[in-house]
Amino acid sequence: MTRLHISDAIRATAFSGDGDLSEILDKYYAPDYTHRNDGETMDRAAFVEMVAKYRGQIAQGTVTVLDEMYDGDRYAERHVYDITLRDGSTINRELYLFGTVAPDGRFRHITETGFDL
Repeated sequence: MTRLHISDAIRATAFSGDGDLSEILDKYYAPDYTHRNDGETMDRAAFVEMVAKYRGQIAQGTVTVLDEMYDGDRYAERHVYDITLRDGSTINRELYLFGTVAPDGRFRHITETGFDL
């Protein structure tokens, strides 16, 4: 199983306007992927819609991994991202996430929460 990193998924989906979004999402996220953010759970279709929306608003960004670990099919990571939107505003957040991966190594579920810096 190849171990993927959520930071690579963020860079590919949000910070790089290159490539077909569907193909990029398929590389990192299992077909039955679910995403829980601050108490709201999205199925894969809702997650794809959210990513597409935000991808169009981001001019540039960076993600810095602070902690990351795998334990079998369990995954945990903490990172900081700095984003500049096309309107010039910025977003700086620290996120904590926990998840599981599918047998093929793609993310199956992620729960995240964070705060503005």
